[in-house]
Amino acid sequence: MHRIIRIPPEKGEEIREKAVVEKFLDTTRKIRRIQTEESTFLEIPVTEAAGEKVGDFPVTEQEYPEFLEKTGSMKEYLKGSLSETELSQVPSGWHILGDIIIVSIPDTLESKKIQIAKALLSMYPKCKSVVRDFGIEGQFRQPKRELLLGTSTETIHKEHGCFFKQDVTKVMYSKGNLEERKKMSKLGKGEVVVDMFAGIGYFSIPVAVHAHPEKIISIEINPESFAYLKENIRLNHVEAIITPILGDCSQAAPEGEADRVIMGYVGTTHHYLETAIKSLKISGGILHYHETVPENLARTRPEERIKKAARCLGKKVEILTTRRIKKYSPGVLHVVVDARIFE
Repeated sequence: MHRIIRIPPEKGEEIREKAVVEKFLDTTRKIRRIQTEESTFLEIPVTEAAGEKVGDFPVTEQEYPEFLEKTGSMKEYLKGSLSETELSQVPSGWHILGDIIIVSIPDTLESKKIQIAKALLSMYPKCKSVVRDFGIEGQFRQPKRELLLGTSTETIHKEHGCFFKQDVTKVMYSKGNLEERKKMSKLGKGEVVVDMFAGIGYFSIPVAVHAHPEKIISIEINPESFAYLKENIRLNHVEAIITPILGDCSQAAPEGEADRVIMGYVGTTHHYLETAIKSLKISGGILHYHETVPENLARTRPEERIKKAARCLGKKVEILTTRRIKKYSPGVLHVVVDARIFE
């Protein structure tokens, strides 16, 4: 279990110093600044020595830990097989999904990638494989990755009380969307929910496990992601709630059934807005629309696209919130708009 305390930023230095002095700071993980819709806070990684509370702050489980390079261990392990110039270029961070280490290695260290992978496995003996990350590609936003060491790229990742089985070389899992997944897990009690770009169940599973909706219709076009979606429905025991559908949501989405529609995809999502609105009940419902957008248009373009689609169908729109998820690329944000659609 990876333990943390969540604290206001202004308490950061005070609590960090206390953790150092009292020897319960976990120095293998990053101190993270988290922005949610409600507030900003710091996650301070702690060891079991912290007990159940630090001052007024309870100790909880961290669902997506980010690890730091163990001081000197990577460079020490590689000393002798890499030059000083090469040692200065070795990765300083990586992330762990389930029991697989995912790391970006610069092209200049191509010939040293196996040595780097061996160093990582020596640092994290509980992990079974090391995978090199090259980014994402294609319509399905599949990761471009290479298995460096180990025999399997399939793993089960636990997050927010949910299990996600996946192959890290075939499907993408974004740590940046963690807070959005938590937010969605609180919505939809007793409702009919349509998840238009379900993937392996990124949003469908947390909603089903925590919010107890009446039904979720989860649509996914990629056969590989769909296979894991079905597996994750079984792993999380939500077969009675989620109906998985393999297909293009422009054709597979139901009409007039949903209280809530999740559009958790970016790229061409706006092309599906009319389909999403048609999926809502005639009386209306809630839309969660994701878009990647230039920073200077973040407050206007996503909202305008929803309003335009609604007008075409003779519907009205109330924008509830527009929030930033993360920086997608230089000058481009990933945002989500929550909108109420009504007659």
